Amino acid sequence: MSHRRVRDLMSRPAVCAHPGTGLKDAARLLAEHDISALPVTDQDDRPLGVVSEGDLLRAQAELPEPADLLLTVRRGRGKGTGTGERSGTLDGLMTSPAVVASPEWTVVEAARTMQEHGVKRLPVVSGTGRVIGVLSRADLLRVFLRKDSAIEDEVVDEVLGRTLGLSRAQVTAYVTGGVVKVHGEIGSEDSLPLIERLCRDIDGVVDVQLDLSVAGVPGRAA
Repeated sequence: MSHRRVRDLMSRPAVCAHPGTGLKDAARLLAEHDISALPVTDQDDRPLGVVSEGDLLRAQAELPEPADLLLTVRRGRGKGTGTGERSGTLDGLMTSPAVVASPEWTVVEAARTMQEHGVKRLPVVSGTGRVIGVLSRADLLRVFLRKDSAIEDEVVDEVLGRTLGLSRAQVTAYVTGGVVKVHGEIGSEDSLPLIERLCRDIDGVVDVQLDLSVAGVPGRAA
């Protein structure tokens, strides 16, 4: 009855590259694994940065046209682009330092971190600092694609039944489009905030609507 953890949603094992990986090799890794970004790690699998499809496309767009490059060489201005030997690797292209996540984070913590840093994915690191997986925005969105029936079972069985001790004869719950609707009678008005909070803590819940009367208070509804 708590938010799922990063470890439950991340892709593993992580497909990683190294600072010396060539741009073509990086593009090939993205295509082969159908992913949009690569953590860049050192020899001990510790994160140094991240390179994305967008980074590779920008690097390609900034390359000189063949005709311009030929003209430059013919004029004796150099034998290449003049950007150095590492211009064809990820070393100077990756975004660094990498914004990372812990496998024990909740999906809420991960989503907030992505929003705060304006990133679309997070390398997930172990307690020793090594990359063990990658969490993307698409992974987080899967939480909101949970079936209504699964959410409803969790509300009824975990929240109302096991945690609050309410029977189905007292309170019922229905879920439509991620919206939880709870109907019935409860023993105390003090339970209302708790019921709402516990329901909102369930992954996939987008709203909670309570239609609850309080026992012994005629006409009083939550």
